[in-house]
Amino acid sequence: MAFNIAIDGPAGAGKSTIAKKVAKELSYIYVDTGAMFRAMALYCIRNGVDREKEQEVSKACEEITVSISYENGEQQVLLNGENVNGFIRTEEVGNTASTISVYGKVRTKLLELQRKLAETQDVIMDGRDIGTCVLPNAQVKIYLTASVETRGKRRFLELQEKGQACSLEEICADIKDRDYRDMHREIAPLKQAEDAILVDSSNMTIDEVVAEILKLVKEKQQ
Repeated sequence: MAFNIAIDGPAGAGKSTIAKKVAKELSYIYVDTGAMFRAMALYCIRNGVDREKEQEVSKACEEITVSISYENGEQQVLLNGENVNGFIRTEEVGNTASTISVYGKVRTKLLELQRKLAETQDVIMDGRDIGTCVLPNAQVKIYLTASVETRGKRRFLELQEKGQACSLEEICADIKDRDYRDMHREIAPLKQAEDAILVDSSNMTIDEVVAEILKLVKEKQQ
């Protein structure tokens, strides 16, 4: 039976960074849900599907299969069997993915593909609704969070390193807004699953969080 790990939490809590490291340690597949949305967006662009027309996009969903595999430790995104890694990181694909990701049919299709993947493979997934909605039967569920100040500081330093001018105050305000939106949205709002373990990374290093999750996984597998 496949072993599944779900990591949920607010923006900037370090979910993807942590999930990738845990996946590497355990040789699990890290399911990059964002990359899956991008693959669907690429299909729409290539086939002249108007991203603004929900009906057109919904119809296209019937012709799309997206899966993720690993080759030489690198994640490969497959769109209808074709490796599209080299095509999904453009600005156009990103903008299209952002537009179509709100459509119910797109979310349902991806949910189905993600669950299918998790049935047959040991996976780790992160997001806002993985433990509550996508993988409700995951053997390990983590709710990873950190204070608004900590998350704001991390983002501030990240942007500074890239040489971008930014204000810590504005970043923290944005994070608060995003938390509110994520927690109050109609479809699959962000919340801690009843059986999820809370991990507050405010005063922890990345390696400490990874070690904590690996310990929880080991306990479950005994």
